[in-house]
Amino acid sequence: MPDEYYHIYNRGNSKQRIFLSKKDYERFIALLYGTNTNKSFNFFNFKKGGGIFSKEIRDPLVSIGAYCLMPNHFHILITPLSEEGLSKFMQKLSTAYSMYFNEMYKRTGGLFEGKFKSIHVENDRQLKYLFSYIHLNPVKLIDSKWEENGIKNLKKVFEYLDTYLYSSFLDYNGQNRREKAILKLTDFPNYFPSKNSFKAEIIDWLKYKE
Repeated sequence: MPDEYYHIYNRGNSKQRIFLSKKDYERFIALLYGTNTNKSFNFFNFKKGGGIFSKEIRDPLVSIGAYCLMPNHFHILITPLSEEGLSKFMQKLSTAYSMYFNEMYKRTGGLFEGKFKSIHVENDRQLKYLFSYIHLNPVKLIDSKWEENGIKNLKKVFEYLDTYLYSSFLDYNGQNRREKAILKLTDFPNYFPSKNSFKAEIIDWLKYKE
């Protein structure tokens, strides 16, 4: 439903990896932008003229507030812009990436573990928390038990997140990059009016064990 927020996620069949190379991550990120339209979509039409992020996307289906790609799953924070916007967007995104992946790796069959999962955000506190939860997923790649044990070296974590290219963390942390076009933050509460306010929120969650 429009004016509602949803945490969307899905993973590979039998927990298999869905991103095997840098090119795979980059294709999914490009599709986050390019498939977000009611218009017909052909990825190869974007090969000319500066690439996909140089093109204006008309009649978007959803607004994206945050995202993160992990080796075998992904997370997206979304608000639909029409009644069927969410389902249409996820169908286009999932189909386009699955077709790419199957062709790239000469495989057949479903890539994802069934239909995408959708959690309706019930309140403001839950919505604000999701920005930290989604962006902190990559920390598990360097410390799988950080949520249980806490973080001892904040500098190391931020250095890693500042090099992790496959989430919107960099866009919130002040980097001016082309992938920022994926986000439409005006359709989400302004929880983080500055880079410093975002960083403070992330630190609070990293230090919650204290």
